[in-house]
Amino acid sequence: MAPFAFILDKKVRPKMTVPILIKLLLLGLLEPVIDQNMYYIGMKYTTATFAAAMYNILPAITFILAWIVRLEKVKLKSIRSQAKVFGTVATVAGAMVMTLIKGPYIELFWTRGASHQSGSGGIDIHHAIKGASLITVGCFSWACFIILQAITLETYPAELSLTAWICLFGTVEGSVLALIMERGNPSAWFIHWDTKLMAVVYSGIVCSGLAYYIQGIVMKDRGPVFVSAFSPLCMIIVAIMSSFILGEQLFLGRMIGAIVVVVGLYLVIWGKSNDYNSTPPSTDEKISSMKTAESFDQEAIIIDVHDKKVVTSKEQLHGKDDPTIV
Repeated sequence: MAPFAFILDKKVRPKMTVPILIKLLLLGLLEPVIDQNMYYIGMKYTTATFAAAMYNILPAITFILAWIVRLEKVKLKSIRSQAKVFGTVATVAGAMVMTLIKGPYIELFWTRGASHQSGSGGIDIHHAIKGASLITVGCFSWACFIILQAITLETYPAELSLTAWICLFGTVEGSVLALIMERGNPSAWFIHWDTKLMAVVYSGIVCSGLAYYIQGIVMKDRGPVFVSAFSPLCMIIVAIMSSFILGEQLFLGRMIGAIVVVVGLYLVIWGKSNDYNSTPPSTDEKISSMKTAESFDQEAIIIDVHDKKVVTSKEQLHGKDDPTIV
């Protein structure tokens, strides 16, 4: 991201100041360090689908934080504001249904005969609680990151440069944390040509670099709540892909929870659609208004040849003849 930011953000990149630097350090700490580490550790105690399902509380946390810092306007008497509130609650409810209610197992033709030991049915209750707690902490950190990114973009409106700085500071802070936690264990730093390397590269390029950049572009126009409202789709995609790749079981409770999540997502989008209905004036309207303003600001100077008197265009309207306009 850094080469693109260096070339494309030359004209829009503002000067670095101490407040912006502090925000960048916090952004690098909140998401690349705290959120991702908590998410990965929580996934280790549970499963990929369980971790993705728990992250559906992100829209609710982001909505509350945006409301507190006045980035999101809510009028409880408005039906669209009510839709945003109920939609956010529905996403959380759907996530809880997916997490707590399993129901009967749904047999799919690509999971027949597959071993389901890695599925969510074999999660130990203590590991599930520990994993859910860690994922919740990471989700709160991710919500704080979204809010802080929206605030930072107001004074640093260069999405590419902001992404590059976040990744840089996140790398430095994450490296310091890893050196402390993995001291005396040099094997943890070994990377081979395997899925571990693929996971690291994909996470850095897609989950961090491209995600921060695209998120920043959308956030400048639609706000942080709109961005976080789409996070429940991750759970549905992960549930489908994990059944193909990891052979995880799909239960009826997860299917019902997914439907509730999608309904809540569309409620939030419909509720926020009215926030962006104001259209800018057309070009003809702008030109007409400019001409009207100029007609009141400008006044012609007229010299009467017979009386040798300087009059204005307003005086001409009261009966002056044969003028010479200068």
